[in-house]
Formats: sequence, C-alpha cells, structure tokens
Amino acid sequence: MVKETKLYDLLGCSPSASEQELKKGYRKAALKYHPDKPTGDADKFKEIGEAYEILSDKDKREVYDQYGLEAARGGANSMPGGGNPFGGAGGNPFGGFGGGGHGGHSFSDEDAFNIFSQFFGGGSGGNPFGGAGGAGGHPFGGAGGNPFGGSSGMPGGFSFDDGQSRQRSAPEEETYQINLPVSLEDLFVGKKKSFNIGRKNIRGEKEMKQFDIQLRPGWKAGTKLTFKNEGDINPATGRRKNIQFVIQEKANDKFQRVDDDLIYYLPVTLKESLLGFEKQIETIDGRRILIKKVNPIQREEENRYPGQGMSMKGDINKRGTLIVKYKVDCPLHLTPEQREAISRVF
Repeated sequence: MVKETKLYDLLGCSPSASEQELKKGYRKAALKYHPDKPTGDADKFKEIGEAYEILSDKDKREVYDQYGLEAARGGANSMPGGGNPFGGAGGNPFGGFGGGGHGGHSFSDEDAFNIFSQFFGGGSGGNPFGGAGGAGGHPFGGAGGNPFGGSSGMPGGFSFDDGQSRQRSAPEEETYQINLPVSLEDLFVGKKKSFNIGRKNIRGEKEMKQFDIQLRPGWKAGTKLTFKNEGDINPATGRRKNIQFVIQEKANDKFQRVDDDLIYYLPVTLKESLLGFEKQIETIDGRRILIKKVNPIQREEENRYPGQGMSMKGDINKRGTLIVKYKVDCPLHLTPEQREAISRVF
C-alpha cells in the first residue's frame, strides 16, 4: 500500500504501473499541458515533469511509495524521526536536479523543460519525436542541455510548435524564421539532418553553428521547430535570439504530395492509352508495382494503392495512399495518313 498516489495520478497511472506505462503517461500528460499548447498549464507541466523524474527512478519511487513526496524530494522533516536516512553529507542522495540541506529536492521550471526536451528530442527510440535514453541509467540521458547540441538558455532549448502556441508570461527574445528545404524521401523515413547556419556573435561577427534535427516520419511543409537562444545575439540584451526552422518540401520529380497521399503521374503514349500496356513504377520506399492495362484509359481514370503513400503520424508503418494518374502524350499534329487511318477506325 503506497502512502499517497498524487504523482501516479498526475501521469494517469496506477501505483503498480510499469516503466513503459509511466513513459506513456508522461508523454500524454506533458504534451497536453505544455505551456505552448492551447491546453497548457505551466504549473501542471512542472508537476508532471517532477512526477516522472521521481517515479522513473527506482530508488526515489520506493521512497515515495513508503514515505510520500517530501521524502522523495530529500526533505529531512518528512522522514520518521525527523532525519533523512538516505542522505549523505549535504545533498540529495539520489542525484536529482539539485536539493540539499533541509530544503531537499528543488525541482524547477527549467528541469521540467529539460525533461520534455530530452524526452522528445533527437536520436532514435520509442518516443514520438525520436528521442533516445542516455547514459547513466537515467531515462533522459545527459545532464541538462539541449538534445540538439544547443546551449541551455531558455529552459529545454527546443520546442515543438504546432501553430497554436500561446504567450508565455515570461518575456522572450525575438524569434526569426529560416526555411529548411527537405526532400520528400527524407520526410518519409524521418531522417536525421545536420545544417550549418550562420549567426552573429556579440561583436556582430558571423559564426557558424551546426544544428542537428531529427525529422519525424510524415512531417509536412510548414512544420516549425524552435531553438531557444541559439540565433543572433541581441546587442540590447546580450542574449541570443530564437531561431525557428520551417520545414519546406523540395520539389520531387516523381511524386506530388497531397496531405498523406502521393500522386504519381505515369506517362503513356496515345497508342498505349488505346491499346493497353504493361509498366512498372517505383514507390517512395523503392518497391515496384506492376500496372497492366488491356482496355483504353478513360478520362480521369486513376489507380489507388492504400498503404503505399506517405508515412503519417510519426510512424513509417502508417501510410497514406499512392494514387497513379495517367498523363497521355497526345501528338500536336497528325499527318494526312494518320487522319485517314483514324477516320477509318472510328
């Protein structure tokens, strides 16, 4: 029997929840209450981050289950007998985000954003933004910082913008946009891309900064990725501005994208359109589809192949439809002999 269930309730989990259930609960709750979302709540977002930070650590979870939240934070006054049996000399014995003395664990807004950034950041793995666990046994890996290699600056460094962000109470630096052309093939697989972007230092001189971005399968043109405090330095404040990359789709010589579907225009001659043909086309992932026609192609005729289109919702195994349309190459002029032959047939 656990002493209290508040942290489990924040993640929508039971006290018997597995590690995967805790991760799933954090994903759902953090995305819902992130301050940049219309449903956001900064205080709730911070509580959710702390709940996961404690429950994802085996030792802290055990202390929480037995003695409650203050004990898990490392507070001495909450322990039986007024002492902290887990503590060493001055500090949090579990290596959390600070704490020490009688204040115990002190979880800040920056900690919450760092957890979110590292949980949903670059690399490979099971989280919805392609993030991976780090070293040292902690599910979020490295200490603090931006998973894309940026400086700490604004809490978390990186944020995902779905176009419905709301104002934060704290003032922010100016955000300027940079268009990021990406091929349809890279958006299909969710490839990791590295870009060198020029930015100005405090002296106004240009310097190069590498940004590593883990694309998510199926991202569309217009998707925005914001890097806090990674742009030009603002001379008035001495702080770096924010950079917002806007995904742009490069023109593709094979496919035209419409939402999650891909349209393939298959060129055929006038003769083939009337007498039929047998051709192979290649899908975006390199598979081959045989198309065989024995009857004349009708006006606006198309063939649809569900599950062979663009990846969707961050999952390469979920795909839209491949739509094959026919582009008939009609002659611009006919010889007298051709006209006569057509007249005889029709």
